[in-house]
Amino acid sequence: MNDGVVIIPTYNEIENIESIIRTVFSLQKPFHILIVDDNSPDHTAAKVKALQEEFPDRLFMENREKKSGLGTAYVHGFKWALERNYEYIFEMDADFSHNPNDLEKLYDACRFGIYDMSIGSRYVTGVNVVNWPLSRVLLSYFASVYVRMITGMEIQDTTAGFVCYKRKVLQEINLDKIKFIGYAFQIEMKYRTYAKKFKIVEVPIIFTDRTKGQSKMSNSIIKEAIFGVIVLRIKKMFGSL
Repeated sequence: MNDGVVIIPTYNEIENIESIIRTVFSLQKPFHILIVDDNSPDHTAAKVKALQEEFPDRLFMENREKKSGLGTAYVHGFKWALERNYEYIFEMDADFSHNPNDLEKLYDACRFGIYDMSIGSRYVTGVNVVNWPLSRVLLSYFASVYVRMITGMEIQDTTAGFVCYKRKVLQEINLDKIKFIGYAFQIEMKYRTYAKKFKIVEVPIIFTDRTKGQSKMSNSIIKEAIFGVIVLRIKKMFGSL
């Protein structure tokens, strides 16, 4: 059994999906990939299914009936991975905003270091973001500042979506309690990991905005993050996290 699986949620990623899969499979480290597709109208799942014939033992897919949010897609993928005994479980976007070459850095930090969670961080060594408008950079950067103020975490990139978890982290977090779906989901996973006193490290990466397909960002996702952080902090204070 391969020890690492990369979970990639998809919704209308037909322009990126084949390239991202082939790039991950070209790495020296042999990762598996799980695609969690939310019934993409652009037939992303059909493309993945065709590629499964070429990579039958490395490429897997879970099809969901409708678009249900990033957080629920990852939780679905986490449960799938835990059932199959992977030791290192990754979150990564399909659009190349996360460089697949950095998967090996995140893996090494958990496999050969002392860490239980490694985060591909845009802000641990400054601001390493390419092709974002200044307004988006400021929103993301100060969102992390806000999260640190409320939660007490020292993580510089609290909304990062490029993450490696050791298996034991996901086993100890009650995945059925995860409620948030966007930015707040990424914050919630880090906060629950932090609250369990697991060791967390930020690995510097360069984040490059997508060049194909459409962003899934929305005002509702931003609002969820703003108010969700307060909810998480209150739950921890009262021992109900």
